[in-house]
Amino acid sequence: MATRVAETAPPTAAFTYDRDGETYRHWKVSIDGRVATVAMNVDPDGGLFDGYKLKLNSYDLGVDMELHDIVQRLRFEHPQVGCVVLTSAQDRIFCSGANIYMLGTSSHAWKVNFCKFTNETRNGFEDSSQNGSLKFLAAVNGTCAGGGYEVALACDEILLVDDRSSAVSLPEVPLLAVLPGTGGLTRVIDKRKVRRDLADVFCTSEEGVRGRRAKEWGLVDDIAPKGRWDERVAECSASLVARSNRPEHAEGVKLTPLDRVIDEGGYHYRHVDAEFDRERGAVTITVKAPTDAPPADGDAMRVQGTAFWPLAMARELDDAILMLRTNEPELGLWIVKAEGDGAKVLAYDEALLANADHWFVNEVIGMLRRTLSRLDVSSRSIYAVIEPGSAFAGTLAELAFAADRSYMLELLSNPESGPAMHLSALNFGTFPMCNGLSRLASRFLGDPDKLDEVSALKGEPIPAGEAYDLGLVTFAPDDIDWDDEVRLAIDERAGLSPDALTGMEASLRFGGAETVWSKVFGRLSAWQNWIFIRPNAVGEGGALKLFGSGTRADFDRKRV
Repeated sequence: MATRVAETAPPTAAFTYDRDGETYRHWKVSIDGRVATVAMNVDPDGGLFDGYKLKLNSYDLGVDMELHDIVQRLRFEHPQVGCVVLTSAQDRIFCSGANIYMLGTSSHAWKVNFCKFTNETRNGFEDSSQNGSLKFLAAVNGTCAGGGYEVALACDEILLVDDRSSAVSLPEVPLLAVLPGTGGLTRVIDKRKVRRDLADVFCTSEEGVRGRRAKEWGLVDDIAPKGRWDERVAECSASLVARSNRPEHAEGVKLTPLDRVIDEGGYHYRHVDAEFDRERGAVTITVKAPTDAPPADGDAMRVQGTAFWPLAMARELDDAILMLRTNEPELGLWIVKAEGDGAKVLAYDEALLANADHWFVNEVIGMLRRTLSRLDVSSRSIYAVIEPGSAFAGTLAELAFAADRSYMLELLSNPESGPAMHLSALNFGTFPMCNGLSRLASRFLGDPDKLDEVSALKGEPIPAGEAYDLGLVTFAPDDIDWDDEVRLAIDERAGLSPDALTGMEASLRFGGAETVWSKVFGRLSAWQNWIFIRPNAVGEGGALKLFGSGTRADFDRKRV
């Protein structure tokens, strides 16, 4: 068993998200033609840390890490699979949700990262489905509660066994004095369109809703008796397969382990480097542009597999983001750089766009989209620093547009030697944020004419002065002021409250009309950073602390 590192001290050994794909402790995976069945079978003794047992198919971060790995491998290694059936291998229980004892003994930071990762995994289901890849069927063959129902809500369809005992429920409010904040409330109303009054009854009921009523209220899509269960699952999964664009016959790509070095100075990969500056509370994340030309077509890209630059870079950046979130909470400022030849990035962008209908290329674009989204919702300040030799072009320019601020050096004495940005077609909708808008559309939310103006510059070099005038960067100091301005900006950020910054950044990053995802992340922040630290939930007499003890919670009855 691992021992959790104290929240107040840097980890002595970095926590990693690696899974080998060969053996899973908590899930059983079987593939039959175009359908993959992923059955939850949680080992009660398989928790990541001491102090709790994973009973009744409850889960912790380790269980969800396996699920994330399974879905990633189905995307890339098994292109013939068009539908994933999520079900249970245990009798009469689908999933009882996040393990309460794990939550009750975890630090606040651990709970925050756990909930964010689980929700990103669920968002990944919807992202794949919306973009022509995997479809998901929740085959709920037993009681389904809390986070278990939230997993089901992320699927395209929910089928519930009608056996007079199996129910779906979101019992967090009556049982735990918290709420189903990692997507449950939002998806019930916004995705499944459950009537508000019925949702109120549902979310304050410990026992949940069963059978015909669950279907009538819109909590599930259909029900089936045990005698017709297998037949109905097969029918539903076949219908979902027909809605997937994935090929029936194609060779997959093995997701090989990442080539990563971890030392006291940071995390080091082939295309990504994260260098720590603990004294200043910052980390510099440098992403390297490709050095070669892109393959000629989608088949050639697939042959390169995990060596294909966009996929390799996205996997490394995704891993670095997750590890920094978990292991380095005191490195509150992420300084993002991109280096190399921007023209080669643009060449890869053109190749991706030209072959977007190839299954492998579609999955690579999806991986890039989800990784950039993970960057957006990380509770860290992000500055982009654009210097000579930078490659903020096309896909890598998204790193600058994801930043809270960007600084671009203007060499007045020798403009030709200064950095330039380049835009590509991928900057205009291929990688939407969780608000459904591109980062540029979010940037110019009140000025659609500006978006048209910068769109006309695709492929053209945009030097610092012009980038500043167009609003593509925040500041463009000249070489006389550059060092002082960047240094002061970094040091000033370190002097501000991390809590206030987290709330401010989350509020500013996702303008425009709300979507299910933007609501989830906005409410997730409010839930975790208020309800999850209130005495009614986590105090000595709080419901989360006393769960399973037989003692009722002692609530402070004042509404705040």
